[in-house]
Amino acid sequence: MSIHNRQHNLNFNIIGLIAVIHLFFIGTALCYAGYDYIDINNPFLRKIPIAIPLFKTVSENPAEKRMSNKSSDLLSETLKFTGYFKILDQDAFLVDPGKSGIIASNINFQNWTGIGAELLITGGFQLSDNIIEMELRLYDPFKGRLLVGKRYKGWISDQRKMIRRFCSEVIYVMTGKRGIFDSKIAFISTGSGNKEIYICEFDGNNPVQKTRTKNITLSPAWSSDGKWIAYTAYKKGKPDLYIEHLKEKRSVVVAKKGINITPAWVPGKFELAATLSYSGDPEIYMLTGTGKIIKRLTYNMGIDVSPAWSPNGGKMAFVSNRSGTPQIFILDIKSRKVKRLTFHGRYNTSPSWSPDGDRITYTAMENGQFNIYVISADGGDPVKLTYNEGDNEAPSWSPDGSLIVFSSTREGGPSRLYVMTSYGTDQRRLLALPGEQTNPKWSPNIN
Repeated sequence: MSIHNRQHNLNFNIIGLIAVIHLFFIGTALCYAGYDYIDINNPFLRKIPIAIPLFKTVSENPAEKRMSNKSSDLLSETLKFTGYFKILDQDAFLVDPGKSGIIASNINFQNWTGIGAELLITGGFQLSDNIIEMELRLYDPFKGRLLVGKRYKGWISDQRKMIRRFCSEVIYVMTGKRGIFDSKIAFISTGSGNKEIYICEFDGNNPVQKTRTKNITLSPAWSSDGKWIAYTAYKKGKPDLYIEHLKEKRSVVVAKKGINITPAWVPGKFELAATLSYSGDPEIYMLTGTGKIIKRLTYNMGIDVSPAWSPNGGKMAFVSNRSGTPQIFILDIKSRKVKRLTFHGRYNTSPSWSPDGDRITYTAMENGQFNIYVISADGGDPVKLTYNEGDNEAPSWSPDGSLIVFSSTREGGPSRLYVMTSYGTDQRRLLALPGEQTNPKWSPNIN
């Protein structure tokens, strides 16, 4: 390496380090300064035009350039996935920050407002001995103001993690929430020839088979810390409940007489609800994470299944045929009072409670077709989110409440996983694997 390049690197590191110490406090302050760029509760949300040019590299090394461009593209793809942003075409850019600079004093913001950019992200990138350093900054070009700036350092294998961490900072500044970038999705796939649980990242990347029961596996459920997963499997010829730690070799089986199905973890506790029929009637019980029964939650002739907890654990939605057809009911855990939530249609199932606690999404059948609805947790008129595109089932909220994942046969073949905004807009396929994919469950953010 030449003396010139060594000095360039040294300046990049020292200036960047000083900047990031300074920017950390500025960015934190701005996060709490009431910048409400995105109202996620607005069903008519307009996508914000954002410019994400290629990052500025320290050297002209081809490997560094390739890795830098990949980072820029990954940042664009990750933010686009949220549904909040319109990524501006780089061919329309009037200037190349890779040649000018990434800090405000070197940026002519009119070059960006002139092409309609309401937000701008600039980046500096360095690759040395398989170690990546990135400095990323988010600006409001109309105000010429820095909103957040961060520096990251790690192995090449940490590239995606760094980008997602910065995206989390961006979303926090925009919405006051951390977004979905540390979350995963569990689902059922028949790609192995059997129904098994797979887990992928929030955007469908890196799907990995989790179970190998070589039989039928159903109803994956995440614990609120993301460390445990519960599910139903027919390993021994009947539906039993399995509770497993995702990293450690710890597991429990609940194999009481009859069925042991539809687990749902209690928020913030090592407890879960599930439907058991060992007493004769399928009722919902509360269990410890080690599979011991704490108490019975429902008392009614008929079938009670599919529990779904409110965020504070004070209420539980569930499905029951006590009114004659499958409908969604809500149990108040303290008062033990039960009220019926759904009255529209004769078949309503698969409730999923929003992270904010104000809405419940569910599956409804009408005219022989399944579609997804959302309804206020207090009741009222439901809103239909999917229309005339195959069967759409098993909705599950993202941890920030902005998106819903679901399964759909809209392609005319096997069921695939899709995502949409919580208001039903921007519907797109998440992934496609061999076989069919069903029954998705979004995890909490896992740090």
